[in-house]
Amino acid sequence: MTAEELSFPIYLTLKVCGFSFVLFLLVGTPLAFWFARSRHNIVKAAEFLVTLPLVFPPIALGYLLLLVLGTQSPLGGFFNEIFGIKLIFSQTGIVLAAFIAGLPLFIRPVQSALKSVNLKEIEDAARLCGAPPLKYFVFITLPIIRNSIAAGLLLGLARASGEVGITMMLGGNISDRTNTLSLEIFNSVSRGDFETATFLCLLLAGFACFIYVALYLVQSKEVI
Repeated sequence: MTAEELSFPIYLTLKVCGFSFVLFLLVGTPLAFWFARSRHNIVKAAEFLVTLPLVFPPIALGYLLLLVLGTQSPLGGFFNEIFGIKLIFSQTGIVLAAFIAGLPLFIRPVQSALKSVNLKEIEDAARLCGAPPLKYFVFITLPIIRNSIAAGLLLGLARASGEVGITMMLGGNISDRTNTLSLEIFNSVSRGDFETATFLCLLLAGFACFIYVALYLVQSKEVI
């Protein structure tokens, strides 16, 4: 492959990781708080759905999502007709696949930190002093669990960057459109281009080493 052909999967993977990073923070953090603090029975069902990518074969999960989000399905058709958003065979589908794959790895450490007895005692003290819930969550809870959030982000991004099964089903592995680094490794091996496959593997290995070092540094500075 030429440098120009290699640049697209690298760019797309970085783009997907960027969007996943934002989604983990905006969607994953409230979910982790809900899972950690709510006692409603519906929470168990929601936790099961979020954890599914860890225990269910990715290619099978991708197929189920394809059925649910396809343009002929009620949900996929709604987004396509009302908002003009195509959830499958598009970069939106790639981002969605990466987010779904990495979400449970982001939520786990954050949820665990939110269940800390020490954290709850500090929050109770802030509540007794008259601090409203939103204020002590922003200025007390989030700073205390920041390292757990950082660890979750690193784990989630590591998973999102290497996702194949769900990505292939939702994105379609379309050249110069939905082929991420991981999918391009698969493509390279399929056409016998082992040199390109090795190069791309080394890129992902470098990213994995960065994640490992960053995760080690974050965990060594745990607050609770």
